[in-house]
Amino acid sequence: MKPEILDSFPKIRLELPPEFRAIYETHYRKNRQGKTNATSLSMKMERWLHIMVAEDVQDKKNSNLETLEIGAGMLNQLPFEPNVMNYDIVEPFGELYRGSAALRRVRNIYPNIDDVPTGVMYDRITSIAAFEHILNLPEVVARAVTLLNQSGSMRVAIPNEGTILWKLGTFITGYEFKRMYNLNYQILMHYEHVNTADEIEAVLNYFFQSTSSSVFGISKGLAFYRFIRCLHPDIERAKQYLGKTLHR
Repeated sequence: MKPEILDSFPKIRLELPPEFRAIYETHYRKNRQGKTNATSLSMKMERWLHIMVAEDVQDKKNSNLETLEIGAGMLNQLPFEPNVMNYDIVEPFGELYRGSAALRRVRNIYPNIDDVPTGVMYDRITSIAAFEHILNLPEVVARAVTLLNQSGSMRVAIPNEGTILWKLGTFITGYEFKRMYNLNYQILMHYEHVNTADEIEAVLNYFFQSTSSSVFGISKGLAFYRFIRCLHPDIERAKQYLGKTLHR
């Protein structure tokens, strides 16, 4: 039975006001590079996300695992996975990784997950701080399931969006953002984070027969970040869902 959560997708992203669009790219780069006090602190905390995702490849015997990262951004995950040799990425914004020294370790780059050739299979599919941004998340997860070996795993790390502790954390960044641009940070967050952590986990639960989660905090309700490990992909369910999306 399809859970009601899937009926809320695809999400619709509201248009960003002009004053936000004017500073968007500059702010994004500062944020990802930790060039302000608040974003520097945030990046230090975000190490937990990267460490959790990379936990399964710390042993060199796993260096041959075929890996696909969804939403690779500025390739911040690669330093945490020095042993992995077969590394592909999905990232629509080439300007994010262009010029990165880590780019030499990337085998294939796909602008969209649908661009991954049929027949290519992975042992692990990862994503760090990306699923909260994706409007058609169930479609992306379903497609990922069809690319995953039956014995493989999907490893997803996300901000704990939609919970009180995460919202309190954004107030700190929001204060700095207000001082820099005289704009309301919550408007930008609402534009960026279209999915809550609970919604993301519900989608993963639907397409995988086994999932487990860990948090950077006390509980799912009181944490800054969440990590979800997914095993036993339900390929038939994924194919059925993708078939229905083609006939919308």
